[in-house]
Amino acid sequence: MRASRLINILTTLQAKGLVTAEVLAAENDVSVRTIYRDIDALSLAGIPVYSERGSDGGYRLLDGYRVRLNGLTPAEAEAMFLTGIPGAAADLGLGSLMAGAQKKLTAALPEDLRENARRIQSKFHLDAPAWLAEGEQPLHLQAIADAVWHSKRIRMRYRSWKAEKNRVAEPLGIVMKGGAWYLVARVDGTPRTYRISRVLDLIVTDERFEWPRDFDLAGYWDANTRRLELELYPNWATVRLSPWGLKEIEHMAPPYVRANLQFIDEPDEQGWRTVRLPVAQERMAVSEMLKLATEAEVVDPPELRAATRRAVETLRARYADATDLTS
Repeated sequence: MRASRLINILTTLQAKGLVTAEVLAAENDVSVRTIYRDIDALSLAGIPVYSERGSDGGYRLLDGYRVRLNGLTPAEAEAMFLTGIPGAAADLGLGSLMAGAQKKLTAALPEDLRENARRIQSKFHLDAPAWLAEGEQPLHLQAIADAVWHSKRIRMRYRSWKAEKNRVAEPLGIVMKGGAWYLVARVDGTPRTYRISRVLDLIVTDERFEWPRDFDLAGYWDANTRRLELELYPNWATVRLSPWGLKEIEHMAPPYVRANLQFIDEPDEQGWRTVRLPVAQERMAVSEMLKLATEAEVVDPPELRAATRRAVETLRARYADATDLTS
């Protein structure tokens, strides 16, 4: 266990440069005191690890020192062949690079691990888009990826939900979510999210910008996702659901709704249950309720119940008129 931790400390220092004892402790799930002992052990073993004092201090390896570690465990080697999605790499223009890297990794592995890698590829396949949906291949994806990599400002004409806008942006990162590609870019000093398929025109300038070292793409995306969920589902409703309605909720409701669904009572004689769940603004909430047809009944709030009733009455009148016309 300690040998694995020492290797992890070395690879972290090599990859990140200056790292604090607190960060190393958190990554290895040990105390800071244990990290101090590990650093001493590495120094005694002749590894050139030295410390920098001060508020911005930490540990680093001597400049130019590189660790050569070929001791991949079987599980680590197998996991390497599950990283990344081939289709996504191809969309970004990196398909041939990924294929080449995997070939080199395969060739470098011992024969037993090589066979395990082949088994992984034959038994697991990653398909990013949701069911009944195709992954996007935006026109400007590769150009934007190049701008992200080289920290070049871009000028784009973007079509939002409301209007077309021209933006000068500093591209910070790219995220693929459910088969759709998103650009995280800084505009007027603030990170914002743009769906790349809605970029109508793009110019990658020669103007470089300094990528913010304190920016955490994964952290930003996680926080942005939570904010978007709260914006899309700001209200709550109490709904009675049939057994079939409950199954439909399990299959069609977004993860945020399913995760926050609360059961209020036990099933009645017909299996119906009352639940409390997040809902969108009234118009969209009514549409979601109508998808459940006769398998759901809005109990509360009164405004949503009344709006759903009006929608049902409108549909009844519309289809009654259609029947009269054909009779």
